[in-house]
Amino acid sequence: MSEDDLEELAALEGGIEAEIVKSKLESFGIPVLLRYEAAGRIFGITLDGLGKVRVMVPRRLLAEARQVLADKADHAGSADGGNGG
Repeated sequence: MSEDDLEELAALEGGIEAEIVKSKLESFGIPVLLRYEAAGRIFGITLDGLGKVRVMVPRRLLAEARQVLADKADHAGSADGGNGG
């Protein structure tokens, strides 16, 4: 996976959520590179942009990756009855 062929799919607060997204995408065969903001990674801070993690996927798979995450959100909404609260 060449760095030049990567596109940002999402920017998330904290590594745990990013790792979950990475696992989900990889289960669909989509390779993922996580780019951590350095100070947040070193100090474990997730405040005001520190700790932000950029989820990078190959440009050619960006639309598919977006669909996988959208499907995940749809299923989460239907789990609570889809009534929005």
